[in-house]
Amino acid sequence: MDEQILHGGVGMPDSWSRLWAPHRMSYLSGENRPLPGNGVECPFCRIPSLSDEEGLIVFRGVTAYVVMNLYPYNAGHLLICANRHVADLTDLTTGERNEIFELTAHSMKVLRRVSHAKGFNLGMNQGALSGAGVAEHIHQHVVPRWSGDANFMPIIGQTKVLPALLSTTRDALASNWNSI
Repeated sequence: MDEQILHGGVGMPDSWSRLWAPHRMSYLSGENRPLPGNGVECPFCRIPSLSDEEGLIVFRGVTAYVVMNLYPYNAGHLLICANRHVADLTDLTTGERNEIFELTAHSMKVLRRVSHAKGFNLGMNQGALSGAGVAEHIHQHVVPRWSGDANFMPIIGQTKVLPALLSTTRDALASNWNSI
């Protein structure tokens, strides 16, 4: 195929290979994110109204729930979300804060059992300026890690290869949730 066609007919061809991940553009454009003026309802308020399978909910607690991340950094990336629509850690009740951290610890145990995760990144971005995609609704990220999972794909190709469907991972985590 003609190099000019491959590169949109613009500029000089180069020796770079490119991996395209256009599915990420929907997230970057605001899909499922309540941004000013886009009329999207808070996804973390909507998810609990769905069935566990449809909402990808792994576990429902009293004041918080565990859900698969639709835009995962790694396979098994979970979000621990408060049931209540609140933006900041300091606005949570003591009970909500405790349950979010209990669910975080339990998620780590389940992920270790199901996926043999060897490490974790935990994170809670507070406010849009800190990188929170849904800044108005507090949520904790639980990202499982394995030796070598940061290979050339995310580093060079800026693409993450996820070896299992979200629904398959949700089913495995949910079915093991109460066994720990």
